[in-house]
Formats: sequence, C-alpha cells, structure tokens
Amino acid sequence: MEVRSIVLGPDESYELRLTGRGARGYVWTWQVTGDADVVTVAEAAPEAPAAAGAAPPPGAPVERTYVVRARPPGGGRARIRFAQVRPPYPDEAPYDEFVLDVEVRTVTGGT
Repeated sequence: MEVRSIVLGPDESYELRLTGRGARGYVWTWQVTGDADVVTVAEAAPEAPAAAGAAPPPGAPVERTYVVRARPPGGGRARIRFAQVRPPYPDEAPYDEFVLDVEVRTVTGGT
C-alpha cells in the first residue's frame, strides 16, 4: 500500500491517477476520515482516445483520475483511503490500496 502526503490551499486541487481493472470487475472506492469536511473527492471524466485505433485492448488496465479539492476556508487534515474492490464480493480483501494524506492550509491575510 502506497501512502502519499500533500498540502493544499483552499480551492486548490490535486489529480491522482490510479490504475483501474474494470474488466476484471474491480472498482476504486474511497473513504475520507479525519477532518472530512475540508476536502471533496470526485472521479474525473475519462479522456477520449486520441485516435480511432487508440482505445486499449479488451481487458487492459485503464488509468482512472480522481480529483481531490480543498474546501474553503481550509484548516485541517484528512486521510483518503482508496481501495480497489469487487462489489459483488464485499468480504474479499482489496486488490490494491492507496492512502492520500491531505493537509489543507488556511490563507493568512496579507497587506
């Protein structure tokens, strides 16, 4: 399991790319703990293939992009645990996991 730490200011975003295995029935899920109200997480729309023949072959891993955004006014720490699971098998251990520790700083007033 990989763990990454990032620092964001209010309204800043961070894109996280994770390898998907949808053809094998796996999906990425996430859970936010800590100061859960200081961040939002959403899956970005998949990118269209650049050319007609550029689509990955059936069963190939596909990269998924998740956007983590710091919510104003900031000030807090959240831990986001991504788990790659197969929904039909809730008792099965995740195939892969990724943890993102996010510190959201407050903006200090300037002159």
